[in-house]
Amino acid sequence: MTLNKKLRVAVLASGGGTNLQSIIDQSQEGILDAEICLVLSNNQDAGALKRAQQAGIETLCIDHRDFKTREQFDQTVVAALKKAGTELVVLAGFMRIISEIFLQAFPQKIINIHPALLPAFPGLHVQQKAIEYGAKFSGCTVHFVDAGVDTGPIIAQAIVPIFNDDNEEILAARILEQEHKIYPQAIQWIAEKRVKIEGRCVHIEDSKNVTAAFINPPIR
Repeated sequence: MTLNKKLRVAVLASGGGTNLQSIIDQSQEGILDAEICLVLSNNQDAGALKRAQQAGIETLCIDHRDFKTREQFDQTVVAALKKAGTELVVLAGFMRIISEIFLQAFPQKIINIHPALLPAFPGLHVQQKAIEYGAKFSGCTVHFVDAGVDTGPIIAQAIVPIFNDDNEEILAARILEQEHKIYPQAIQWIAEKRVKIEGRCVHIEDSKNVTAAFINPPIR
């Protein structure tokens, strides 16, 4: 009997790696039809590297400060990803802007998670921006990476309410809980070859429509 080949995923992270941990956990539990072939960071002190090492996953640190140009750094990273047999690049708090070198090496094979409901609030400090704007909802978005900043086609989103007494840290923690759910799910959809891109629209084959609406503050 031939076993289904698992999708080879490389995770790029610069920080603590909580999204990485959710992917590791689901991969090891057999929930994901994917295996992490490499965890790469530009920060030797990244918690993500420690999480991967504890899970027995290959790690590599490539410090961007060792390179004169972004292109040289990207070429080195791409070579490492190719050597590891990467089929999908997963950005999990990777604090580097992706260049054309990445995009050409892995066309429509790079995904990212952003802690806001894109296209609203791209960039940094987005939870505080949502609070200051007076938004009633925030959330997170899994999207394909393109040449823009947080502008790629959207795969999945999760919505959380913003409460009057929220601050940036409280809202970020509420959003992070949902990130840990939808990021592994997006990877699984890709592993199952259910994700189709048509222009800017991403379709998940065999997904079901749900008509429930979210209202904040709630109507009594």
